[in-house]
Amino acid sequence: MKFFAACAKGLEYLLADELLALGATRASAALAGANFEGEPEVAYRAVMFSRLASRVHWPLAEFDCANENDLYQGVHAIDWPAHLDAEGTLAVDAHVSGPALTHERYAAQRTKDAIVDRMRAAHGVRPSVDTESPDLRVSLVVRKGRGIVSIDLGGGPLHRRGWRQSQGEAPLKENLAAGMLVRGGWPKIYAEGGALLDPMCGSGTLLIEGVLMAADEAPGLRRLAGTLPTRWKQFDEALWSRIETQARQRAEAGRAALRQVFFGADLDPRALQSAVANADRAGVAEWISLERRDITALAAPGAARGLVVCNPPYDARLAADPALYRALGDALRSAVPDWRAVLLCGSQELAQATGLRASKRYAFFNGALECTLLLCDPVRPPERAPREARPLGEGAQMVANRLRKNLKHLRSWREREGVSCFRAYDADLPEYSAAVDVYNEDGGEARLFVHVQEYEAPRSIPEADARRRFGELLDAVRDTFAVPPAQVSIKTRARGKGGSKYGNMDRRGETFVVREGGARLRVNLFDYLDTGLFLDHRPIRRRIAAEAGGKRFLNLFCYTGAASVQAAVGGAAETTSVDLSGTYLEWAAANLALNGATGRQHRLVQADAMAWLDADRGQYDLVFCDPPTFSNSARAEDFDTQRDHVRLLRAAMARLAPGGVLLFSNNYRRFRLDEPAVAEFALAREITPETIAADFGRNPRIHRCWELRRP
Repeated sequence: MKFFAACAKGLEYLLADELLALGATRASAALAGANFEGEPEVAYRAVMFSRLASRVHWPLAEFDCANENDLYQGVHAIDWPAHLDAEGTLAVDAHVSGPALTHERYAAQRTKDAIVDRMRAAHGVRPSVDTESPDLRVSLVVRKGRGIVSIDLGGGPLHRRGWRQSQGEAPLKENLAAGMLVRGGWPKIYAEGGALLDPMCGSGTLLIEGVLMAADEAPGLRRLAGTLPTRWKQFDEALWSRIETQARQRAEAGRAALRQVFFGADLDPRALQSAVANADRAGVAEWISLERRDITALAAPGAARGLVVCNPPYDARLAADPALYRALGDALRSAVPDWRAVLLCGSQELAQATGLRASKRYAFFNGALECTLLLCDPVRPPERAPREARPLGEGAQMVANRLRKNLKHLRSWREREGVSCFRAYDADLPEYSAAVDVYNEDGGEARLFVHVQEYEAPRSIPEADARRRFGELLDAVRDTFAVPPAQVSIKTRARGKGGSKYGNMDRRGETFVVREGGARLRVNLFDYLDTGLFLDHRPIRRRIAAEAGGKRFLNLFCYTGAASVQAAVGGAAETTSVDLSGTYLEWAAANLALNGATGRQHRLVQADAMAWLDADRGQYDLVFCDPPTFSNSARAEDFDTQRDHVRLLRAAMARLAPGGVLLFSNNYRRFRLDEPAVAEFALAREITPETIAADFGRNPRIHRCWELRRP
């Protein structure tokens, strides 16, 4: 069977791993959750044992859902008397996206109406609504024109462990605290004899979660306190009883073996009182040592090794202070230099203010707020003695020589243009076929990252030769740039059925900020095929920034919004960014916010660009259109750049204000502009040479670009 577990954004990959450990036969990360498969028992076990999930959904039905009538009919078709007693209670949680259904409360109301009408038709009476403790909690998700109705198997939020009574001003949810501990490797550190320290413990969430994790106490035990998670008629009480018994046995054994290695401190006496009260309710107070202490007076707890876990203040209500973060970093370096530390910082800037050297950084979401999770291992890295470089082989040396030649050739141009992210190598030596891009982090440690993307080798090249050559190229990259392995992203090709596709990509959730001109942009080199920033479009974005002042800017197929950010930084009166992907639009919103471009004048639209252009009636002075070569999304008509470009450009030109400019680009190598057709509605001039910067001069066909104006 297939199930879905929801979680906070940033925990998806960890949750998928946890579900596999709980017995799922398959599990894969999704947006704010994980899809998983297995026997029904694995879903029950997730409700009891998952530390990271916020909900566990048992799907009942999936149907086409283009409008509210489809929604009502799809829900009404379900045999609800098989799931709920006639006089029972229910609640509906709805999450919808798309142009037809936009109001979640209305969607929940229509779902409730369909259930009630079906129950009344069957029994003559109807269930009532109870949002606090219903017999049945129903989940509705509408996405990509499909509706999914599920039973919330846990009956409500799983992050509520049942012990929290007192909390600080900005409490951390328990499942996010668990995610921090997992990222920090706490279970392994505890098993090896390590301790746990929270020097700004607040109401004690991280410490309590750390104790319960060490004790192997299932989160569902205290939350449910011997009751059933749901009164769903098909709930298997015998199976649940076996799982609950197992959980109690594990918790009893774990508590009996607990060691007193948990230490917390805080300067606020009220926070410490809350921590004591919460620890008492969780039954773990005897294992936690708490003291009132300023961060500047932090002392080592006496353990040789351990994990520091901390959620320092950062939101607007708590007035984040970079000086406090610097004091935290200094205190940790002094008190526990050999420990590992995992810190949830409110932003990349606050993470940098600690002055700590990160082994890894991850994007975590505390509610709607994107935070930076800083992992330092150890807190103060030992000084490394210079090691003798391993001699490069002949092929690797040849690539290294070319890399150094390219870097030298590009140096004066980069300094003159202020370029911090660039292409250093682009299959210059045909047998070493890859692209090597350099990304310099903005501010703080200003780390250098290298992004290596392998090109597909011709089928005439034996796989063993292709692997060897790519390995030699990687040796050359490491020798040339001399950066830690964690700062090298490698995207490799893997041949499979139907052709080649990209294979190995990390699952790190790690982002960092780079600078391009006056803009700051967030990139992710590890988790996706593309990084969030198309480097070849740098000159186009530079032009947009120069020409956007006071203008209305439209960005079609906006991706992560880099062009919109440049327009905003350039003084655009308004920006409109259109893309079908919710993930890309969230990324674009974060990029705009990073540059202070917030407010109604910076509009983000999730829609198919063609359909949106046909419906829109606005006018724009500057338009950038960079469509994909093709798209076959289930949420939109199939799109092919060669086939559909005239229709696309005609629709975009219809939205162009008098005197406006449309910049049209695409990277389809065999693209041919239909000049006679375009001449009917636009004056087109190819400007490709003007949009190819020095670092892409070796590959002038990386894209083609035209400037279009009204005749």
